[in-house]
Amino acid sequence: MTMVVGMRELARNSNILDGYDYVDVEDKKTHKYKGLFVSPKYADEFKRFLEDKIADNLQEQLNEIERFSGSIEIEERFVNLTDKEIKEKIGQEKYGI
Repeated sequence: MTMVVGMRELARNSNILDGYDYVDVEDKKTHKYKGLFVSPKYADEFKRFLEDKIADNLQEQLNEIERFSGSIEIEERFVNLTDKEIKEKIGQEKYGI
């Protein structure tokens, strides 16, 4: 069973949560969705689901980054130079300074 409850109702009486699988929390004044309370019997399963979802999102982000990492090869003349030294070397080659 589910239920939608307001913030004030929840603050006044937390016993409302008993007997429900989950309870949606809504701000009754603005009708904005504020969150979700999950029954203790589903809490562990829900936590595992969220952990897996977060891990999948992180892995997707890492895969996106790894797609581009190592794709650029540094020219032999710039190996072991700092960014400042690389700029100086390019300037010397380009303008003969």
